[in-house]
Amino acid sequence: MSGHEVRQIVLSTEDLDESIRFYTETLGFTLKFRDGTHYAALDGGSITVALATALDHPLPGKTVVAVRTDDVDALARSIEESGGAIVTPPYDDAHERRAVVYDNQGNGLVLYKAR
Repeated sequence: MSGHEVRQIVLSTEDLDESIRFYTETLGFTLKFRDGTHYAALDGGSITVALATALDHPLPGKTVVAVRTDDVDALARSIEESGGAIVTPPYDDAHERRAVVYDNQGNGLVLYKAR
């Protein structure tokens, strides 16, 4: 195993309540937690399905794959060296070290390591 795991998919929403309703009632996902009117995490089995408004979405309007890694800084550099781009350089937030990047085809990734 590489030390990198896809752990979350972040989807955009303009109406968090309606998106939560859709994913819980239509798809049967369980709400894990909610942060106000801008972010919710649902149990998608082996990954978390996150719903985020523009306030809390790393790349609003895009689907983003969150990759848990042992070294956010090294992976961000490696992605940039391989033709990707760093959107938000590595930084520490309240819960984790993270960076937002594009892969070499313009797909959004959030790299993170829990602290």
